[in-house]
Amino acid sequence: MKMYEVEDNKKVPLELLLLADPSEEQIKCYVEEGTCYVAEEEDEIIGIYILYQTEWDKVEIVNIAVKESNQGKGIGKQLVLHAVDEARRLGYSKIDICTGNSSIGPLALYQKCGFRLDSIEKDYFIQHYAEPIYENGIQCRDKIRLRLVL
Repeated sequence: MKMYEVEDNKKVPLELLLLADPSEEQIKCYVEEGTCYVAEEEDEIIGIYILYQTEWDKVEIVNIAVKESNQGKGIGKQLVLHAVDEARRLGYSKIDICTGNSSIGPLALYQKCGFRLDSIEKDYFIQHYAEPIYENGIQCRDKIRLRLVL
């Protein structure tokens, strides 16, 4: 598997990003300003993440997704660790990642990769998404921010 930066944001695979964020409108905003990286295997894109600078010394992974047929193979962890390495290489001192309160798997993954809980924005998904989101039988309401100091 190889990972690389997508040079042309118009070539970003939207269908993968939609696995992690159901709002095409939100995706278009951060793809425009962020940097997209993909994981490719046998000439097929199987994973993706977007790094977005939020402060002079901080970057955020604003979307991370793995093609459904490739989930459960450790690719998500490789993407997160690649993002951490890339943030370090670019000279950032902190990297954030956010997820919903109902995203049990991602919450565990990010903590296994060294991220620590930082803050909770209550009712974020209620206020910013037109349709309710449910995962694991739980309504996604709150945005949980995790941070790793590099």
